[in-house]
Amino acid sequence: MNIEILQPKPFDLVGNPILVAGNAVGFESHLTIRVGDGHDEVVTSATAGSTSIRQFQAAVTIPPGAAFTLSRLFVTVTDDSGGGDDVPPPAVTIPVLYGPMILSGFAGYWLHTVARGESLSALSRRYYGIASRYPVIQEANQHIVADANLVFPGQVLRIPREA
Repeated sequence: MNIEILQPKPFDLVGNPILVAGNAVGFESHLTIRVGDGHDEVVTSATAGSTSIRQFQAAVTIPPGAAFTLSRLFVTVTDDSGGGDDVPPPAVTIPVLYGPMILSGFAGYWLHTVARGESLSALSRRYYGIASRYPVIQEANQHIVADANLVFPGQVLRIPREA
């Protein structure tokens, strides 16, 4: 089976539920979708039709008792009908950033293009009213902002927002 995850994209900032969609080619096309951080995992399934390219979609609801300890989760889509005795089933995995682990009450994000002279603490003051919440912005952009002191004009950052 060939599996292509179209949503979410790698390092997307996602909420709850996590919407997963894509294309798959396979014989029976029963898919298992796992979301986890290595400490806990939530599992659901989807069907992609059979014998030709088919779309699939699922909403993975993260229950309140999920024991995630990291904001970086991994979405894995596996073809349950593939593989064999000595061959693991085909699977595709992408990393995503889970907004509710980054900001309590996460309800989406604003996009902000960094201007000359701006810093994460200045953006935190602008969006949250307090400079000390800059780690929230850094964590939501951890794939492009490794150092809180290094942001560059033109970078597009996601600023998590509360409900």
